[in-house]
Parts: sequence; structure tokens; C-alpha cells
Amino acid sequence: MPPFTLDTRLTDALGAKTAATFERAFGIRTVAELLTHYPRRYARRGELTPIASLPLGEQVTIVAEVRSVTSRPMKNRKGTIVEAVISDGAGALTLTFFGQPWRANQLQVGAQGIFSGKVGQFKGVQQLAHPEYVLFDDPDAALLRAEAHQNEPIPIYPATSTVATWQVQRAVREVLDELGDVPDPLPEEFRRAQDLLDARTALQKIHAPDFIDDVAPARRTLRMHEAFVLQTALLQQRQFVRMMSATSRQPGALLERFDAQLPFARTPDQVAVGDRIAADLQGGWPMNRLVQGEVGSGKTLVALRAMLQVGESGGQSALIAPTEVLAAQHVRSIARMLGPELAPELMPTLLTGQLPAAERRKAALRAASGQARIVVGTHALLSASTTFADLGLVVVDEQHRFGVEQRETLRAKGTSPHVLVLTATPIPRTVAMTVFGDLDVSTIRTLPAGRAGITTHVAPLAEHPGWFGRVWQRAAEEVAAGHQVFVVCPAIDAEASGKDAKDAADEAPLVAGEQARTRWGVVQVRELLAGIPAYDGLRVETLHGRMPGEQKDAIMQAFARGDIDVLVATTVVEVGVDVANASTMVILEADRFGVSQLHQLRGRVGRGAVPGLCLLVTEAPEGTPARSRVDAVASSTDGFHLADIDLELRGEGDVLGDAQSGARSSLRLLRVVADADLIALARAAAERVLDDDPALLRHPGLAAAIERRLDQQERAALGKS
Repeated sequence: MPPFTLDTRLTDALGAKTAATFERAFGIRTVAELLTHYPRRYARRGELTPIASLPLGEQVTIVAEVRSVTSRPMKNRKGTIVEAVISDGAGALTLTFFGQPWRANQLQVGAQGIFSGKVGQFKGVQQLAHPEYVLFDDPDAALLRAEAHQNEPIPIYPATSTVATWQVQRAVREVLDELGDVPDPLPEEFRRAQDLLDARTALQKIHAPDFIDDVAPARRTLRMHEAFVLQTALLQQRQFVRMMSATSRQPGALLERFDAQLPFARTPDQVAVGDRIAADLQGGWPMNRLVQGEVGSGKTLVALRAMLQVGESGGQSALIAPTEVLAAQHVRSIARMLGPELAPELMPTLLTGQLPAAERRKAALRAASGQARIVVGTHALLSASTTFADLGLVVVDEQHRFGVEQRETLRAKGTSPHVLVLTATPIPRTVAMTVFGDLDVSTIRTLPAGRAGITTHVAPLAEHPGWFGRVWQRAAEEVAAGHQVFVVCPAIDAEASGKDAKDAADEAPLVAGEQARTRWGVVQVRELLAGIPAYDGLRVETLHGRMPGEQKDAIMQAFARGDIDVLVATTVVEVGVDVANASTMVILEADRFGVSQLHQLRGRVGRGAVPGLCLLVTEAPEGTPARSRVDAVASSTDGFHLADIDLELRGEGDVLGDAQSGARSSLRLLRVVADADLIALARAAAERVLDDDPALLRHPGLAAAIERRLDQQERAALGKS
């Protein structure tokens, strides 16, 4: 039988029954997939411990003889319990096996061997449940073998209720024993320069290390494999996009007329990023650019100028927004920025699912005929009934709110349209490199002049419970001064349960210092304010994601007109709601939100000449992780600085968030934050490889690794980013 390769199917390597079990449990179908199911940690076999002094809860290895074996049916479910009593001459211990009747035949009375496992206790009797063991025919060999194995680490694998770690270990050992040569995905010169192991050795050392010190070099090698394969795939995707042909969109009179009527000068960053986009749109391949910038930095202006450049030749632009409220606001602000002459020519049109049927048909007809050169919408733009005459530019606002498939559906409505992605959530360099590695990234750092700025204060109720009343007094003072106030709550109704209690917004994970249960929802705050004399006669309204789209939009428009004094809302106001007269943002239970989300919410005030005030109300005690998030936001208004703090506070776990689609979710050992330098090194080396060998004809190991890691679905996901 020929040796296994990484592409050998598990049915051929382990048999149909075992292969089916592994596919159900882990989705593993090939040898490569099994060998990238890495151990999550390693247990030590422990010292050779006398049974009489076994420590409870410890991993131990003992040499003993089987004294008795019994089997009996389990009481509460089908199956058999096998119990074997073993002894080292000084003490006795019970081995327990559930649902494995064959153990009774294997463990014959008088057999000797090594037994490794974790010491437990049942009804006062010490036992090892499902221990590993090796039996010997020669009693004298037992001690020698035990001493040889005692320092060998035991790999502990991610397991399920149907496949235990020892079953994974046994399968991996079987496969490794029959595995032939493994093509290396890394160029040989690069591998040697980085002092990395060859691929075959790295797999052997991570799954079957002789010593614990063998693991680190294997991990480093395999992390580099992941980084190199992913970065090469992303860079290849960028190459593929550049091989497509796109309609060149030249700037002209529309853009000149628009710039001439702008009532302010563009910031240096707006000019620089705008020039870069203008050049992209004139190129022969589709633009694929991510623009990140602070709340209020002028991303919409930059996007609108790109739409005008596309519109010059009759091309259409589609802007997809995450919420009905934001889509409606975009249309109004675009129409306002275009002015009375340009707006009728470009006909910015709203197309959302909440529109009345007649209006929606009218909007869809404008898009299909090409009459509307700017179409703004939500998921309604993705429906099969929405078509375009000449879709030249797709603008995605707030990238993290949309899945890969949704973006691709919109993009497919044109012929290789240009793509511009906007985000107000600053993305650290390594995350941008890993998640958006196939996009060109531009950053707008400078804010427009004339903004009054924002002052942020923490109201720490754990130390100063009396400050809660002062928060509401301070908000009422702002209303008395002619301004408006946002109050943001972590829930719709704190007393409801399940999904009705929450809005669609993401919450930060529960950490030390945070209350387990929400106290303040929109419902509770509305009731609270009704009982405060200072709020008698004030116009207080509520807003949350479970309201119908028309109602949400009507409330936001009323707030924008100044018809509402205090808006009590969930995080539905997080993105893009623009009210120049809003001076104050009160965020209740601020510790329930992430750093970036708090910064986004704060950006809703201080957008005009009125100074902004943000009050972060928290009961989290000082020094706790929950409190540190809140203190971090109060300490800085620099979103890029806060993004780095957010990474430190949240750790690796949820850095990628929704962007872990396709290839990105297949990261096994690679850590985006901790391995930042390694990822940058891999990207630079991958660029050199592709410059020299674009089709990877001279790097077959790398080409094969990309094909294995990126199945068709994942490759499609990369193509849609």
C-alpha cells in the first residue's frame, strides 16, 4: 500500500466507520484536515507514582498488574461499564470504562503494563476513568518502558461527546505512521533563513513530541505555514481582481460643479484619499479599496465624489447601509450636499424593504432604467428584483455589518464594478492585513475644522452612587440651554427575557466587574424620566431596533428637526445618525459595550459648533476589566489609539469578529494580534514569491497548500471581500 499523502481521504486511511465519525464530529474528511486538528494542550504523564500515594485530580503514570475485571450494564442508559482493579503490590486502584465492553477481554487478570490518566474518586474509591495504557507480555519490560515514557507529553485534542481526545490521538498516530513526504509550502531559502522545521517534522513534533520542548519550534513553523498560505491567497486574489477589466471612469463637469459649490475646504486627508480613489476609478481594473476614518472625518464626502466621477459617464453607484435609519439619512444628506442643481440630475433614490409597495416599485424602476445614478438602500438592494442599467461603483458603509455573500450579491449586479468599503471602526494594521489583505487601505485621520469637540466623564456609581441623580440633572441642563440629548441603554426592556430584551446590537463579553443582569432598558429609563420633575414638559421619545422602519425613520427625522429633546434608545443610534444640535450622550451600563462601540456612540455628539458631552455611567468597580474599558474611552478621543487598546483589553478571541468568514475562520494556530510581526514577514515574503512566480508553477507545495486550505467556498469568500 502506498504511503498516505495530505490529500488521502480518511475513508482510505482509517476506514469508513471512523471517517464518518470524524466528519460528523469535526467536519474532517482528509489526512490534511486531521493533521491540522492540533492539540490544544499537552499533559505530562507524571512521575511513576505508588498507588498508595496517588494525588486526587493529578495526571499520573503507574506500573501495575490487573487483579480483577468485571462488567455490568449501565443503570440509566444503554451500554456496559467495565471495571478493572489494578495493583502495584502496595495499593489498589479501579479503572473504569463506559460503553467499551471489549476492554474486559483486553485486560486479562495477571497482565502488567503502564497506566496513565487523571486520578478521580467515586463513592470514596480512587479510580482512573478511561486511562491510557500499554500492556506487556514481559513483566520486566514494564518498568523500563514506563521510565522511557514518563516524560513524553500526552497531546490533549479538542474533543466532542462522541469523539474523545484519546480517539483523536490514536487516529493521528495511525495516520502519521503511514504518512509519506509532505510538500513544504514555504520556499526552502525562506524556511532555512527563518530557522523553521520542514513540514513533515513539524507535524510529527506537534502531534507526537518526545519532549515538551519539541512543541514550540513545531508551532512556530505551522503558524508560519498558516500566515504564508493565507497571505499568498489574499495577494493572489488582489492579482485576480487586477486581471479583470473595468470601465474607466474619468472625472468631469459633475465633479467640478460639486467642488465649486462646497462651502468648506477639504481636509488634507480627504484630498489625498480622494485623489487615490479618482486614480483607481480611471484604471483598467476594478478598484477594491477600504477607507477607514473617525466618525465625522468625511468618508461620505469622499464616497460622494467617487459617485460623481462614476456618474459623469452615466454610471450608477449603489450605497448599501446597515440600517433603514442610516440609509434614509444618507439619501437626505447626499441630496443636501449635491444641492438643488446636481440632485435632480443624479436623482439619489432610497430603496429599502420598508418602503410602501408603490414607492418601492418606483425606486426599482429608476435604478433599472439608469435614471437614478445614486441608489441608497439596505438589504433590499440585494433582492433579485433590483437591477441596474450600468452599476459602476458599489459603496459598502460599515463593512463589519455585512456578510461576504451579501456584498457579492450586490457586486454581481454590475460588470466588474469598482468597490469602496467605508468603516468608522479603526482597524489595527495586522487585522487589516489578515482580514482585508486583498483590499488597498486608505485612512482619513484629520477631522474637519470648526468642531467644538467632546468632553467625556465617567460616572462611577460603585464609588459615588449619588452621581446617578446628577447625570439626569446635567442632561436636563443641556436641554434647558436649547440642546438635545441621547440616552443609550444596553437593552430594550431589562425585565423581559430572551431575545425580546435585547436589540440586534452586539454586546461586549461579560468580564470581571460587570453585572450579570442588565438593569436599565429603554422601557425602564422612560419610566424613570417620567418621575423626575426636571423632565416635566420635556419631549422624550424612545427608539429601538424592533420598531417598524417607518416609525424609526420618523422619530430620527423628528429628532434631527429638533422636535424631540431627549431620545432614549438602544445602539440603533450607533452608526451614522447626524444631529448637529445634539450636545450630550448618556450611556447607561457603559461597561456592557466594547471600547470601539463606546467611541462610535460618543461620536454622535459634538458634530457641529455645539460642544459635546459624553457621560459614561457604570457600576463596575475600579480596577476591574469591565471598568478599564470605560476608563479607556474617557482617556482618549483618538479612535486609532482606542482600537489598539480594544485589542489589548479584548484579547485575541473576538478581534476578527464577523470578518472571520471564509479563509479567515480557518486559522488554527495563527493569532492575529500576537503574531503581528510573523504575519507582516509572511506577507512581504509572499509578495516576493508572487512577483517572481505569479502562477506558483515553481512553488507546487505552496499552490497545493492554498488549494487544500481554501476549498471552493472559501476561495469564493475571498473573492467577494
